[in-house]
Amino acid sequence: MRRRNAYHNYHKNLSGLKKEMKQNRFSKFAWGVLAYNILVVIWGAYVRATGSGAGCGSHWPLCNGVVVPRAPRIDTIIEFSHRLTSGLAFLLVLALLIWARRAYEKGHPVRLGATWAMVFMVSESLVGASLVLFEWVAGNVSTARVVVMGVHLLNTFVLLAFIALAAWWAAGGKRFTWRNQGWAAWALFLGLVGVMVMSMAGSVTALGDTLFPSETLAQGFQQDFDPSSHFLIRLRVWHPFVAVTVGAYLVFIARQLSVARPGAYVKRASWALQILYAIQLGAGLLNLVLLVPVWLQLVHLFLASLVWIVLVLLTAVSLAEETQSASTPIVVGAN
Repeated sequence: MRRRNAYHNYHKNLSGLKKEMKQNRFSKFAWGVLAYNILVVIWGAYVRATGSGAGCGSHWPLCNGVVVPRAPRIDTIIEFSHRLTSGLAFLLVLALLIWARRAYEKGHPVRLGATWAMVFMVSESLVGASLVLFEWVAGNVSTARVVVMGVHLLNTFVLLAFIALAAWWAAGGKRFTWRNQGWAAWALFLGLVGVMVMSMAGSVTALGDTLFPSETLAQGFQQDFDPSSHFLIRLRVWHPFVAVTVGAYLVFIARQLSVARPGAYVKRASWALQILYAIQLGAGLLNLVLLVPVWLQLVHLFLASLVWIVLVLLTAVSLAEETQSASTPIVVGAN
């Protein structure tokens, strides 16, 4: 009997160990998928910044009517490579979903994160296709392009958020809830909305800088406040204002959360958010002074993506905390 019980316990522990190892591999894979998708986003910005969005014509998913373009121009190479990297991103998120359904039981938050990541990956593909099919690329300055680009960035950020959450939950993060969380839920929700609005404004500003470049900083300011300028130029002035306002708000709530909910993960995410946003604002200022060179635009977007992901993770760990009451009041000036 003792041997039988020992044998049973051995296999039970071995099975649990194998399951844990499999889930650890899933977590690493999920973080890798997140990193790769950020790179795809950066490459997509390079396509826009170099005016290469029309490199494959108005054909999708084909490129200039063929599967593989022959004797391609540089803009065709850039656009086609973006489509290839985006296609791989789609397959990676699909693999994430399949693996999550195999490795985790029904109702597990990892499944939820992977499922929604797949949903927004599909919509990401559809929005990207619409930009090509309706020719909202290259030198197009229509209102429709501005709106769809804003939607595109919003969809991208939500996609990154669900991949990050799937990775975090797979790494052992707890499920979080918005209910009965007091001021913290509202503060974090407004922070998420603020970053989305700021990022959408940034995408419009980047488009305006690409289509209507300024030769000098003074000329750029003059164009921004000229009533006869194109609306894309006049919209540029709002992004710095929104960025500073949202940044001050994020620093404030991050500091308050680190005091009200003093968990280790909350403190780490809080400090990471503050440091990243300071660097992001510095990069934004440098971007303005240097007249938005392409390489700095990509760095700026990369930092914006990191800020967003850290804010999402700060939300997850803060609203999952059980050691501190969610109704803890905000103490102005707390360290």
